[in-house]
Amino acid sequence: MGKYAEDAKQLLRLVGGKENIAAVSHCMTRMRFALVEPSRADVKAIEAMKVVKGSFTQSGQFQVIIGNTVADFYNDFVKEAGIEGVSKDAVKQAAKKNQNVLQRLIAALAEIFAPLIPAIITGGLILGFRNCIDSMYLFEDGTKTLCDISQFWAGIDSFLWLIGEAVFHMLPVGICWSVTRKMGTTQMLGIVLGLTLVSGQLLNAYAVAETAAADIPKWNFGAFQVNMIGYQGQVLPAILAAFTLVYLEKFFRKITPQVISMIVVPFCSLLISVMAAHFVLGPIGWQIGAAISALVFAGITGTFKIVFGAAFGIVYAPLVITGLHHMSNAIDLQLIADFGGTMLWPMIALSNIAQGSAVLGMIWLQRKDPQAQEVNVPACISCYLGVTEPAIFGVNLKRGFPFVCGMIGSGIAAVVCTATGTTANAIGVGGIPGILSIQPQFMASFAICMALAVVISFLLTVIVGKKRLQADQINETTDLTEIAAVTGTSAAAGVMACAMREKETNQSSSDKLTAFLSGKAIPLAEVGDGVFSEGIMGDGMAIIPENDIVYAPADAEVAVLMPESRHACGLKLENGMEVLLHIGIDTVGMNGDGFEYLVQEGQKVSAGTPLIKFDRTKIKKAGHPDVTVCIITEQGNVQNIQFYTGMTVREKETTVADFK
Repeated sequence: MGKYAEDAKQLLRLVGGKENIAAVSHCMTRMRFALVEPSRADVKAIEAMKVVKGSFTQSGQFQVIIGNTVADFYNDFVKEAGIEGVSKDAVKQAAKKNQNVLQRLIAALAEIFAPLIPAIITGGLILGFRNCIDSMYLFEDGTKTLCDISQFWAGIDSFLWLIGEAVFHMLPVGICWSVTRKMGTTQMLGIVLGLTLVSGQLLNAYAVAETAAADIPKWNFGAFQVNMIGYQGQVLPAILAAFTLVYLEKFFRKITPQVISMIVVPFCSLLISVMAAHFVLGPIGWQIGAAISALVFAGITGTFKIVFGAAFGIVYAPLVITGLHHMSNAIDLQLIADFGGTMLWPMIALSNIAQGSAVLGMIWLQRKDPQAQEVNVPACISCYLGVTEPAIFGVNLKRGFPFVCGMIGSGIAAVVCTATGTTANAIGVGGIPGILSIQPQFMASFAICMALAVVISFLLTVIVGKKRLQADQINETTDLTEIAAVTGTSAAAGVMACAMREKETNQSSSDKLTAFLSGKAIPLAEVGDGVFSEGIMGDGMAIIPENDIVYAPADAEVAVLMPESRHACGLKLENGMEVLLHIGIDTVGMNGDGFEYLVQEGQKVSAGTPLIKFDRTKIKKAGHPDVTVCIITEQGNVQNIQFYTGMTVREKETTVADFK
């Protein structure tokens, strides 16, 4: 009988038995189930198991977090269950049946826009900066802008539009590429299709409204004519055209003999999809997109705009939980294309700020609880910078009332936001830095809205929390200087991080972890993965790599390897500490492509020993971040672990953690 046989029997019973398992596999830390009826799983009882560190459902998969020993647990589980495990991709396919049509649509939109968001945010910041220098009349008694009085800044303004135009006017190119990438078809055909939508031969979409119908250029086919109109900045026409290309390519690839496939498939699929885009799909998509944006615009600006603002401000955070918030990206971009700005995105930023302020309230309430602060402080900082998952899932939802207090603060701030007509140039950083994306004339009103979101959410959380939290978690002192100290935590952490280089030479290898990569060290809360960011697996830190070899952070034994995926490694130190090094997010799905183990299981290694070589280019092409995390899954005989982040580190040299 295996070590985990009894636990495996218990988990089998709690997930609903063998008949409720459509497929099962595992990755480095988690059991992944595709359940026939997910509601039959007793989640509370599963999470109460000693061997289980947590659970969550994502993309139709029920995932149970076991830790470094998941491979042994998995082997015992499949033996006890009398079933065979399958690949991760097979589990993903089986899990799709647990998603309804809307969930599949939202998931598809999320995957399409995710690779585009960094460019869109960059474009938004650039437009915001340009507005500050070419649209704010701050000089010569309010009659001139910085560009008016300085040729240098006028040149900067003109140069930056090169990037802004590429981001927003050429957006259909990115959308078509992203769709073909997601669907596994030829990405270059997607790029070409996108370019035909924004070609310089066509009338620019932004010039259509001011061009007389008779002056619009046309393709004349004798029996009929087609307007030569571009789709710069248009979202829906690009999505419709791209999916048409995808399914045409799959169709022609299926029916075409292999010997002529290279000629027939790309030619026929691209030609027909371009014709469909300009003759039918483009005009239809334009009208549908315009109707959607007009409806939202009417809600934000109409008679009941305050009601709309309150409702949106309150429900946006719950939408984040369901994943429906991804639809807002398409709506924002359509509003920008149709109305020159979006009044929806400022409310999204305010919702994020409100949830971060609720966490700030928890920081104040639990300021005497160091363990709670290890989660609270980084979650608050990341939320203020636009990454909400650590705050929402790691802090606010666990208590409940901070989440509701954040919703209320967001709703009130959104009312003021819509009442003042606050408008953003583009999607920006979804937190405090988002003010840079607001149109200059609305920056003051947005600052007021931010203040409301912060103050209301913070005060409500503190007031309610004093009644809800246990007395030993709360210090009744209300000294304002302590509040200031709380808000200065991140600065103190930065000072501590900078001091680490002086400390490195005074430590032995037995009481520290050295950098396992060269790059930027960041806290777990900024990783962007629900399990790692929330600290479910354990405390730790991460590095955004600049090199492609992971090194041992300390003298240890290689305890766990993943021969199939080769993307992670478990180490056990002499003091009993167990360390997990995990390359990238969701890279288990790459099935080992781009990863090479340089050590064997059971091998003794010293600090600085090469462990894994990985291909950063392949990881990024697969659509995954290459951020590499270091998790302390078991502390062993160690106490008082201190991690150091917010700095650039060098492999095998910089100390990233020390302990006693």
